[in-house]
Amino acid sequence: MAIALAGLALFLVVPPFLPEWITFLLTLAWAKALAVLGIVLLLRGGLLTFGHALYYAVGAYTAGFAVKFLGVHDGLVVLVLAVVTGAAASALLGLLLARYRGMHFGLLNLAFSMVLYAILLKFYAVTGGTDGLRLPTPLLAGVKPAAAHLRLTIYYVTVVLTALLLYVAYRFTASPLGYTLRAVRDNEVRVEYMGASVRQAIYCSYIVAGVLASVGGVLAGFSVGHIVPEVSFWTQSGEFVFVALLGGTGSVLAPVAGSIVFEFVRNYAFKYSPYTWQMTLGLVLLIIIFFLPGGLWSLTGMVRRWIR
Repeated sequence: MAIALAGLALFLVVPPFLPEWITFLLTLAWAKALAVLGIVLLLRGGLLTFGHALYYAVGAYTAGFAVKFLGVHDGLVVLVLAVVTGAAASALLGLLLARYRGMHFGLLNLAFSMVLYAILLKFYAVTGGTDGLRLPTPLLAGVKPAAAHLRLTIYYVTVVLTALLLYVAYRFTASPLGYTLRAVRDNEVRVEYMGASVRQAIYCSYIVAGVLASVGGVLAGFSVGHIVPEVSFWTQSGEFVFVALLGGTGSVLAPVAGSIVFEFVRNYAFKYSPYTWQMTLGLVLLIIIFFLPGGLWSLTGMVRRWIR
């Protein structure tokens, strides 16, 4: 806990002294870390989803629709709406998906995500199609942030809100339901014999993961100022899974570490090899995973052993 608080303090103190583009990348990394965190929670139960961008897009387009059709410009109100829509969508689909395991679970999530992508792409009058939707500068409790400090304000809102949700996720993993989910990964039959409901544990975890991704979609949308159907495409879901493996599943803080490293590696790969940046990104990240199969978070265990 002390290390987590020290790291949070560092991320709160340092940004005013950094270039604006670094602040932007950090904002995106913290926002996307929430979607990755949802995948990490499901991985703890032995569940892998290839369509988690579905809820990331639900949150982003909730913000877009709230601004376009409801005239809601307050960011805090939009976040509440995103929580509601994320919970509703995951609760509805979870009724079906909680019945499946393994590849069936992962591919069904992917299928629903691609259905949403097709809807966002084709219903131009509502969603803006390939043009997407613009997200203007959000108000914060009715106050419009100063233009000179807009980027920094969005960064601080993102970091503080993500930190609060990380703590909620930590309490969830330490709760009886969280331990039940881990037991499901080890032996589902024994969990049922003990009287616990496997489907209930998976269903509740799925809703939590959906809400986390939905909030992440809103925060990323506010940072970029524009949303497009690609936020629900399979490549976005694949990125979340990749970052989850990159960061590791040993802690709720691992998605943040993995997301920050991924954003900066991708940015520099595009800068120094604009025509082959995907290959450069893949090689660098493969090297990291090869030498750290437990993810970046496994470095903390290595450091502790070295100190001892």
